[in-house]
Amino acid sequence: MVQRLTYRKRHSYATKSNQNRVVKTPGGKLVYQTTKKRASGPKCPVTGKRIQGIPHLRPAEYKRERIIRAFLVEEQKIVKKVLKIQKAKEKLASKS
Repeated sequence: MVQRLTYRKRHSYATKSNQNRVVKTPGGKLVYQTTKKRASGPKCPVTGKRIQGIPHLRPAEYKRERIIRAFLVEEQKIVKKVLKIQKAKEKLASKS
């Protein structure tokens, strides 16, 4: 007889946001694995066509990318500032 499965989270309705797939574990048990929704990718607001060269990601992934980029830009500014101060100190030391 086939092993019965139960949903691991959310509601018990087979909706688009509650999709699962059956996966066999190394122990030989069958379990539900919740799948993420497929991304459709960014579209042009005027023509509605897909924008080439930009990966199809979920909105949260785009947001994460922007947050990381902003953080790295700020870090780079700090590094630049520190290097400038070090260079100024070096100049003062070489003059005296």
